[in-house]
Amino acid sequence: MRFVLLSVVLAGLLVGSFAAVAQEGGSVRSISVQGTQRIEVETVKSYMTIAEGDLYDPDRINRSLKALFNTGLFKDVSFRREGDQLVVRVIENPIINRIAFEGNKRLNSEQLQTEVQLRPRTVYTRSKVQNDVKRILELYRRSGRFAAVVEPKLIELEQNRVDLVFEISEGQSTNVRRISFVGNKRYDEDKLREVLHTKEERWYRFLSSDDTYDPDRVTYDRELLRRFYLKRGYADFRVSSAIAELTPNRDGFFITYTIEEGERFAFGKSTINASLRDLKAEELVPLLESEEGDWYNADQVEDIVQKLTTAVGTKGYAFVDVRPQVNRNAETKTIDIVYNIQEGPRVFVERIDISGNVRTLDRVIRREFRLVEGDAFNSAKLRRSQQRIRDLNFFEKAEVTNVPSDSAPDRTVIKVNVQEKSTGELSLGVGYSTLIGPMIEASLRERNLLGRGQDVRLAGLLGTKRTQIDFSFTEPYFLEREIAAGFDLFAMERKLQDESSYSATTEGGGLRIGYQITEPLRQDWKYTLKQDTVKSVNTSSRYIREQVGSRITSSVLQSVTYDKRDSRIEPSEGYFLRGITEAAGLGGDAHYLRGTAMAGQYFPLWVERWVLSLTASGSYIYGLGERVRITDRFYAGGDSLRGFATGGVSPRDKQTNDALGGNWMATGSAQVRFPLGLPEEFGVMGHTFTDVGTVGQADVDDLSDVNHASSIRISAGFGLSWKSPMGPVAIDIGYPLVKEAFDEKEIFKFSFGTRF
Repeated sequence: MRFVLLSVVLAGLLVGSFAAVAQEGGSVRSISVQGTQRIEVETVKSYMTIAEGDLYDPDRINRSLKALFNTGLFKDVSFRREGDQLVVRVIENPIINRIAFEGNKRLNSEQLQTEVQLRPRTVYTRSKVQNDVKRILELYRRSGRFAAVVEPKLIELEQNRVDLVFEISEGQSTNVRRISFVGNKRYDEDKLREVLHTKEERWYRFLSSDDTYDPDRVTYDRELLRRFYLKRGYADFRVSSAIAELTPNRDGFFITYTIEEGERFAFGKSTINASLRDLKAEELVPLLESEEGDWYNADQVEDIVQKLTTAVGTKGYAFVDVRPQVNRNAETKTIDIVYNIQEGPRVFVERIDISGNVRTLDRVIRREFRLVEGDAFNSAKLRRSQQRIRDLNFFEKAEVTNVPSDSAPDRTVIKVNVQEKSTGELSLGVGYSTLIGPMIEASLRERNLLGRGQDVRLAGLLGTKRTQIDFSFTEPYFLEREIAAGFDLFAMERKLQDESSYSATTEGGGLRIGYQITEPLRQDWKYTLKQDTVKSVNTSSRYIREQVGSRITSSVLQSVTYDKRDSRIEPSEGYFLRGITEAAGLGGDAHYLRGTAMAGQYFPLWVERWVLSLTASGSYIYGLGERVRITDRFYAGGDSLRGFATGGVSPRDKQTNDALGGNWMATGSAQVRFPLGLPEEFGVMGHTFTDVGTVGQADVDDLSDVNHASSIRISAGFGLSWKSPMGPVAIDIGYPLVKEAFDEKEIFKFSFGTRF
């Protein structure tokens, strides 16, 4: 009896406990969602971790609250319990109707719109707005505006919509006040500042942004310093730190580079260690261009690595790894280099991924690659591909990297990231030239037509001595092959009254095609059909009066160029060879053969940026069964022989002194280009020169009526060139040292052009 009584008491206690728990928690019979406008009630419930029929669990309620906030759809969410009903109260985030920018002048609204994360018809959230504010401030800081302030404002509209306005106060440009160096001993601060892309604030840099602070540019400048020293033998050089300090009023920066130059090393012995089967190292020794005793040059070492990789690859070794082993000798201050050539990892290119190109078609980028899908991976070819893409000049940046593939360990994926820039050019110009006189020039060009890489140009020139209009079109990959093809249309009128007492017009067009035979060797072909007219004759010379009238020329020209210069625009070392032949007579009225040979060699001198150039050319024309027309003959002077007037060296009529031109011509020049002590960014260079040249006899029936002498003419002088913001300016002062009495000289030669 006592045991039964005890059992009843325990059962009552348990029932009471369960009743208490049920009363405290209970179950959720229904969920009521309030405050929704655009979002469906069931959508709100789907984000919650508690559902109707579940026990009321504070932990699940808390997780449901976080889940609803994390959707980004709601400004506020609250839960409350009314008996066995759970009431969810939400306030929806508004929808963005429009995004606007006010106060921005430095950066246009289109540029800012592409950078912000928020878009019209998307949900407004504070976190996204804060991120967009940070992004806008970052853009202004990269453009040198560290004092910029961005304030987001909301304009509420009906139906829970808002206009988002970013009010921007750009502030003043934050320029670099001073650039200092700590630890430099070999080179002074002025020299090192020239190496950097970032420049100190100066009044004459109003057309440039190089004096505004950009953290990315500072990082790039560190690399420029490293390359500068490694190229000059300082193999242990490093930049310890680059500190940018903002002035208290936030209107300028002081940048300090702390560097460690280290000792200067020279090249020691360079050898090749080839571990590939049947590969003879002695066959590759001529590629080791570094000379023992010369200062160590990291760029030259990299160039040798690429040449060795290419040379070994052409011998049938698909997987090659060339690694220079650098051995420093601290006592002799020399570096011995062993180029280890071994079999590289057997990796193939799986695919090439291209990103960042909006206008430019993928195939325009792919065709510059020296690698394609399925090829054996080659790092030298990858570097060459990156350089070819950059040489297109279509992109602000072009980065080519490779990453391991997820599909297989012997596969790699090449990634190309580009940032496009404007490739259209509209230029207007006014200027003066001693050859053309006062002139007005205009041109319209697109170097990447429709993103296909095609080049189209329309240009016109109106001068007192020459009027000209040209149209040209070039397809760089004709028939999807590495062949450049195009056509030209042209019309020109030249007033040669001062030189030869007549005027000449030329109208016509041409078809051309060119291709690279090897990397430095190129061949070009051109067919030209034109009509030359001699008119407005104002002389008693019978040799010019008999040229009056029109003649049609149909000619084929071919040229072969071998170019080993480091730059085609402003070379400092290397050489080029060019041969040109032309045959006229495939139809038309003119019948002749013409040949031209040109060569040039460039030598960097012992002083920085001093360059010696030696150039020479020779031309000859031979009439096939007829006399060579005056418009096809050769004249020396002007650009080809400074110190003499344009056409100033030529056979001349004894009675009228009109230039008649010769059937052959030879010119040569020795020139030294040097800086004038001004900052490199000014683009001002000086030069001294000595020119030589001569012109052969005229193709006339009676040479006794003509002053002609095939003697050598020599001139010498000096000048300067300036890449001004308004266009190129060139001045030459030359004086004839050896001349004939009937030659016409021109001591001062000036040309000026502007682009805007």
